[in-house]
Amino acid sequence: MKKLLFQFDTDAHPSVFDCVVAYDGGADRVIGHGLVTPDNVAPLVDGAIFTRPPKDKRNTAIFVGGSDMQAGQALFEAVRQRFFGDFRVSVMLDSNGSNTTAAAAVARLMGSGELAGKRAVVLAGTGPVGQRAAVMLARAGTGEIRLTSRQQSRARHAADELRARFGIEVVPVEAYDSDDRGRAIEDAQVVIAAGASGVELLRPEHWQDLPALEMLADANATPPLGIGGVAAMDRGAERAGKIVWGAIGFGTLKLALHRACIARLFETSDLVLDAEEIFAIAQSLA
Repeated sequence: MKKLLFQFDTDAHPSVFDCVVAYDGGADRVIGHGLVTPDNVAPLVDGAIFTRPPKDKRNTAIFVGGSDMQAGQALFEAVRQRFFGDFRVSVMLDSNGSNTTAAAAVARLMGSGELAGKRAVVLAGTGPVGQRAAVMLARAGTGEIRLTSRQQSRARHAADELRARFGIEVVPVEAYDSDDRGRAIEDAQVVIAAGASGVELLRPEHWQDLPALEMLADANATPPLGIGGVAAMDRGAERAGKIVWGAIGFGTLKLALHRACIARLFETSDLVLDAEEIFAIAQSLA
């Protein structure tokens, strides 16, 4: 029986990246649907859960993606609400690659040094990767977590969302420019840059001489990178006395993690993969 992965994307065109990784993860066939919403997903889910007997349902799975994490989360919940009894299949959420990217970054940092009790800052943290990185830092036992945004209202809203969804507390920080972001990390031990591609968040002088800073990870692989002075290929390299990870450096784990998650979807019919579960898998692979 063929392993079928239904790709429900909140964007108009289902992600080519997600499709390729799905095949590499073991799917025999990937069926993509775009512009999927909680209002129109019911018949798609019904088609997935009513067509195979319980013993064969593990060969059908659902992947929720797209560029908008809030839309993806709402769609993910709508999919799960459609399940009942044995009428369910395994499902994974990875809008904008946020869960797998954040999990890989934090797992690599955990392998580079102690995170427990450390003060962490997630720069440009209101986006999908930044918010999920904050969740995984909290699960790794860090102390205070700061989330920066150019607008305090956006940082506060993200903090409220994280409290409601994951029960974690983060400190919202307004940091309009790189100088503000430099001040936000002055007493931090751990920094993750989660900004948009091609946007430099920190210049080298903002971090290289900070005595407290121990580790940095930059999720941006498109020049200019998010953290000046860090290379995209850095894999736990030492720069200015700090341990640094570039986007491609931990990206190999991100891809391996994404593939591993897809493979696990076909092991059972009731697996649910969101931030916590994906982070646990990342830790097992790191």
